[in-house]
Amino acid sequence: MSSKVTAKNLAELYYDSAMKYGDRPAFGTRNKDKQFSTINFRDVYETGVALATGLIDLGLEPRDHVAVLSDNRKEWIIANYGILLSGAADVPRGTDVTDGDIRYILPHSDAKMVFVENEATLRKIEKNFPYLNNITHVILMDGDSTTNGKSNSNGKMQVDSKAGIPKTTKMADLIEKGKRLRELGDRTVEKRVAAIQSDDLFTIIYTSGTTGEPKGVMLTHANMISQLRNIPIDIGPKDRFLSILPVWHSFERVFQMGTIAMGASQYYTSVRNIREDLSIVKPTFMASAPRLWESLYQGIQSRIQGGSFIKRTLFNAAYGSALRVQRSLHFFKGNRLDLNGRSLAQSITLAVSSLFSIIVFFIPYLILDAIVLKKIRQATGGKLRGSVSGGGSLPFHIDEFFNTIRIPVFEGYGLTETSPGLAFRTPKRLVVGSVGQVLPETEILLKDIETGKVLYPPKKGVKGEIYVRGPQIMKGYYKRPEVTAKVLSNDGWFNTGDLGIMTFNDTLKIVGRTKETIVLLNGENIEPVPIENKLIQSPFIDHVMIVGQDQKFLGALILPSLEKFAEYGSTYEELATSRAVQEKVEQEVKNMIRTENGFKSFEKIVEVRLLPKTFDVGDELSAKLSIKRHVITAKYQSLIESIYEGKTQGSSQAPQVYARR
Repeated sequence: MSSKVTAKNLAELYYDSAMKYGDRPAFGTRNKDKQFSTINFRDVYETGVALATGLIDLGLEPRDHVAVLSDNRKEWIIANYGILLSGAADVPRGTDVTDGDIRYILPHSDAKMVFVENEATLRKIEKNFPYLNNITHVILMDGDSTTNGKSNSNGKMQVDSKAGIPKTTKMADLIEKGKRLRELGDRTVEKRVAAIQSDDLFTIIYTSGTTGEPKGVMLTHANMISQLRNIPIDIGPKDRFLSILPVWHSFERVFQMGTIAMGASQYYTSVRNIREDLSIVKPTFMASAPRLWESLYQGIQSRIQGGSFIKRTLFNAAYGSALRVQRSLHFFKGNRLDLNGRSLAQSITLAVSSLFSIIVFFIPYLILDAIVLKKIRQATGGKLRGSVSGGGSLPFHIDEFFNTIRIPVFEGYGLTETSPGLAFRTPKRLVVGSVGQVLPETEILLKDIETGKVLYPPKKGVKGEIYVRGPQIMKGYYKRPEVTAKVLSNDGWFNTGDLGIMTFNDTLKIVGRTKETIVLLNGENIEPVPIENKLIQSPFIDHVMIVGQDQKFLGALILPSLEKFAEYGSTYEELATSRAVQEKVEQEVKNMIRTENGFKSFEKIVEVRLLPKTFDVGDELSAKLSIKRHVITAKYQSLIESIYEGKTQGSSQAPQVYARR
């Protein structure tokens, strides 16, 4: 990809792609007839220029910020073009934005204008407008919606003098105004694009937060250009991307920008339509969260188990032979996960057994693949060359399953703060169980979390906290220098808060987290501290730690109060085995962590486990009495695992006690 990206900023990239790929379809949106209406590269660029002209006419200045509250749709990318071509930066969020998010993010980001997708989102803005003193213009994407007013003959906003709320203008009207100005010779956009510096912001993405103070990650044009320069996958005009992740997430935006740079087509879908759209679009690539693959895996397993004995037998034979052959091929390619280093004897043994598996199972594999596994691949449209899973750890059995049946899943690793890519798995370096090789231009070091010893370069097979440095690292958190300083050093090293190991395959494996943020399988980022702080207010709870990293839902390890539950036992171990205590604690958690108390649906605690001993300073607690999450996670691993064993949703179970080692 690197040889093809020559633009200095994203606005230049948009122009270059319009010139190179003109009439080719760029973006598609599904209509009511289950067909995709598309807009080509030239039209999306020219529409974006017209929108930018209209925004400038409204008073948008270089380096201003514009909020965009919208989900995946063609108008989103047009709004993005318009904002960036005017020399401004976007502040994106989905339509599920809460009142708290609106009241904090829009003022904190200094957004001057706000795009809203539809009437429902517009109502949210109107409801919270008394808190949005910085917003001068509201722009509605939906073209067929009624608005609370119109722009005047000059295209300027009128204001409702009673409510102090700007009259909403339609995005389509603003585009038409821009076209008229262009026809009259307005070329302000060209001047704005020429003035964009590589260090200018193109976006501020706010991370999720329960406290009302999410952090605004500042990403520059140079950050994103570096991603396009270094992502090692081959994309071209013949490729079709299916977009299912929120289009404003940094992970999805890399692929969005990649399709623009390489002339590929991107089609917007949703969780509701994904299975149908896979067969309609027949994508060659897609970005996805682990939850999607888990859902597809469960669907496949359900159909297999519900089939006849013959079908189950055929599948087991097909998958079994494929697994043996693929594992053997991975070994000979140097792609079989190796965390400890193999001796010569071990390598010879694996080579002999791998060769034996290929000789015995290769012919059955070819036959059964054509009869059985090929039909499963058709569920993705049959043309999928690869999918990149990110936003959370992909469970190993699901990772191996799809790669074994030849639906390639190239897991990647990164954070919003790193634009996001840090490591990436490729067809040539497909080491199942790892997140691939570290990207070019990216440095990595590991630091021992107990001793602070720095491993640079990282030593293979040794675990440590991951620090990275490179052109993709954020500029910082917007208006939060003290928070920025905690994770980003003066010499450019960023603390990811993740624990990793460099494998003997020269790839990176993520093995845990030291930071507090929990990432669920669906990609939702959750800060556990506010939830824990709420629960610790209960007189029935002495200690609590929220768990759920790379899982479907949150669970909680809770130490019940000896004083409040004295009638059920005199020790924590006795309380932990009491069904009555379990039920009372579960009800207390349910009452405290609910939407009525300001928590989001995905922040609810689905399962609770009671702890048999208190947290001690020097063990589970630091000298400052903060909990050591990695210590507690390791000590109570089996108890945590019991929360998620065989669970697809929350269910009450008999109390389980961790057996102390």
